[in-house]
Amino acid sequence: MYNNIISEQNGQVLKITINRPAQLNALNKETIDELHRALAAGDEDSSIGVIILTGSGEKSFVAGADIKEFADFNIAQGGELALQGQKTLFTFLENLSTPVIAAVNGFALGGGLELAMASHIRLASSNARMGLPEVSLGVIPGYGGTQRLAQLVGKGKANEMVFTAGMIKADEALSWGLVNYVVEPEELMAKAEEIAAKILNNSATAIASAIRSINANFEDGVNGYDVEIEEFGKCFGTEDFKEGTTAFLEKRKPNFRA
Repeated sequence: MYNNIISEQNGQVLKITINRPAQLNALNKETIDELHRALAAGDEDSSIGVIILTGSGEKSFVAGADIKEFADFNIAQGGELALQGQKTLFTFLENLSTPVIAAVNGFALGGGLELAMASHIRLASSNARMGLPEVSLGVIPGYGGTQRLAQLVGKGKANEMVFTAGMIKADEALSWGLVNYVVEPEELMAKAEEIAAKILNNSATAIASAIRSINANFEDGVNGYDVEIEEFGKCFGTEDFKEGTTAFLEKRKPNFRA
C-alpha cells in the first residue's frame, strides 16, 4: 500500500513512520502523498484517537525535502510546489481532527521541521537537531516554516534560525518552546504513547473542537473567540457532553470511547 511509510495501529493509536532511511527519511513527492493518505485514513477511522508521527531509525525524523526533485524548477513550478505541499500535507495535518504527536528522533531539518511544527504536539529525543537551512540553498522554507516557527518561538528567534540556516539542539528547542518534551532516544516512543494515553481519556469530539478553536487564532480574518463560542455551543449537542456531565455528577469516570 505504501512504499515510503509504515502505518501500524495499536489499539486506538496509529503510528506512522517515514521509512526512507537511506535518504535520512527526506520528503519527496511520493512520500508527501503517502503521508496525506495515511493521515486521512487515520482521521476517518473512528477507532483511532491519536496519531504518532516519527521517522525510521535513530538518525533522522525527516532530514528535509528531496532537493533533486526540484533543483531545476522555475518560478511558477516553485510556487506550485509550495502550494501543493502545504495543501496536501502541512496545512492538512495542522487541521486534522485527530491529534498528531510528532516524535522527533534525530534530524528534523527543512521540510522535516515544518512537518513537526504542523503537528499538534512535539517531543524530541536528546540527540535531535532542528533547523531550517533553506537560505543556504538560495530559497526559503515553503511548507509553512516561516509562519509556524514564528508562532511557536517568536519573531526574533525565528529570524535567527531562518537567517543563519543553523541547527539547534533538543534542549534549546525545549527552552524556546519549539518542543514540549526532550527524552532519551530509547524513551521517545514510550513518552509519545504516554501522552497519547492521556489524550485517549478524553472526548474525541471535544478535542476536535479544541483543535479548530486553537487553530482559528492563527487564521487571517478569523476571530478565534467567535470560533470558540461556536464550537463550545456545538459541544452541548454531542453524546460526549451528555456522558461527561453525567459521569461527573455520578462521580465516575466517563466512558467516551466505548
